[in-house]
Amino acid sequence: MLELVDIRAGYGRTEVIHGVSLSVPDDGVAAVMGHNGAGKTTLLRAAVGLLPVKSGQIRFDGEPITKLSPSRRVRRGIAYVPQGQQCFPQLTAKENLQVVAGGRAGGKASIDEALQLFPALRDLLDRKAGLLSGGQRQQLAIARALLTEPTLLILDEPTEGIQPSVVAEIEHTIMELTRRGGLSVLLVEQHIGFALQAAERYCVLQSGRVAAEGAGGAGAATSVRAAMAI
Repeated sequence: MLELVDIRAGYGRTEVIHGVSLSVPDDGVAAVMGHNGAGKTTLLRAAVGLLPVKSGQIRFDGEPITKLSPSRRVRRGIAYVPQGQQCFPQLTAKENLQVVAGGRAGGKASIDEALQLFPALRDLLDRKAGLLSGGQRQQLAIARALLTEPTLLILDEPTEGIQPSVVAEIEHTIMELTRRGGLSVLLVEQHIGFALQAAERYCVLQSGRVAAEGAGGAGAATSVRAAMAI
């Protein structure tokens, strides 16, 4: 699916990611963990093309995409939900979805399918997105990304700052989507338990380098916590 090979990236002359490699399995989840400032968001921004890489390769479905623009990566099947429950606050929830679905064949059907995943949004469609709770905005952001019919969904801390009941709904939806097949997920997540439950593979970043990596599952929690304590 997605392969990052010896990626180096940063801002100006400051290198933040120092030779990181990871892969996202087909129809599965790869989780990236680490403390704030470890380079997680920088790595995702490089993966989606919002930040050029200084060296290394990015491959998607076996094809090099290192030099492709973000829009071309979206057309290839990559969707990105950045940190912070981003939306168009002055538009209603329905209008936020229509912005993406409006120019696509079967757009209305796609909205209906997205709302099946997040049924709580049905009663909020006429409400301004800026008036939604953080959890509701995050559900809206993920639903909107899914309207592009991606084969890879990249999520940057989707449960950060969200009430526990909505966290559980988002976790369930992510795992359900990958169980259906046809979608892989690259997940940056602070909740170690959820990340390891969902992920086939994980890596822990420390100061822009891989401090630990391996197979997911609850049994990896000790190794992850040890790496994050370095």
